Amino acid sequence: MSYTPAPQEPDDPNRPKRPTTARITIWIVVAAVGLYFLGTGIYGIVTGGN
Repeated sequence: MSYTPAPQEPDDPNRPKRPTTARITIWIVVAAVGLYFLGTGIYGIVTGGN
């Protein structure tokens, strides 16, 4: 007896593809690092950069 995988559901063109959880996590981490650098840069400008 051979294994036959279950048929896949047809792609619905009206249903948008969602990003994976890993990709969302990477976006959040990169955004947090960017906000940190932006915040420390603004703080350095305001305090005179010493």
